[in-house]
Amino acid sequence: MMEDREILRETWEGRIPVCFQLASEEVYTVEQPDPFFLLVPRLSYFPLVTDKVQRHMVKHIDPEDQGEMWLEADGQPLKWHYPIGVLFDLYGSSEKLPWTVTIRFKNFPEEELLHCPNKETVESHFLSTLKEADALKHRGQVINSMQKKDHKTLWTGFMNDKFDQFWSVNKRLMENGGEDLFKYIPFRIYQAEEVPIQKLIKPIDTSGNLTTLRHLLKLAIADFFKTDDLPCQRVVIQGVEPSLDTPLSWMSEHLSHPDNFLHICLRPSIPIES
Repeated sequence: MMEDREILRETWEGRIPVCFQLASEEVYTVEQPDPFFLLVPRLSYFPLVTDKVQRHMVKHIDPEDQGEMWLEADGQPLKWHYPIGVLFDLYGSSEKLPWTVTIRFKNFPEEELLHCPNKETVESHFLSTLKEADALKHRGQVINSMQKKDHKTLWTGFMNDKFDQFWSVNKRLMENGGEDLFKYIPFRIYQAEEVPIQKLIKPIDTSGNLTTLRHLLKLAIADFFKTDDLPCQRVVIQGVEPSLDTPLSWMSEHLSHPDNFLHICLRPSIPIES
């Protein structure tokens, strides 16, 4: 069985092959731009990994169309403030790799996407989410006791893909502070084109048993199970479909994203062939 730190590192090192293509109707030059291939971290955000992609594509668009770059996959605008792995688990497929993502500079979908003018916007979002997670786990006591240099270490370690640097500080956020378990489990449940679901869920149920993923889904989504054992959708976390009987406390400590939230994606069930 893998030790805890090995699991954390395996999760950290998850990658997705992506093929970035400029939308054909935005190509302004005679020469078509080559697609741009990247192996991107599942845990990162697209604005942190697409600088080279933007410089490659922007040479092929009308200078008057150089608005804010945004991304879509199969016609679905991709929210930059969702981790890349979450977006892939929602809209991609491990059967179709690399994942094709379309680059656009025109007609920014104001009603669907937030603007992201710079990396400082990503940093602000990331630290805000970290603080929200710690408020749920420790009433905010850990993150508020940290110095600014600790916050900066978390951010630079995350942004620069430095596992040891990030975890040198993040381990304090993952400790229970003398308690056996976190107060609440920070999680978000995602479904395509739906607002993410968040609820206050304790790691131990009213009977004193560890709350499992199955219990969470029953509490968060009333009609998720057709029967007690037959879910209506597939449950994907960090690219895998975990056992529904896995304790939430273990998943929170080992499968959370660097923002300290457990991101749970729901996908349509695969039809059973007769």
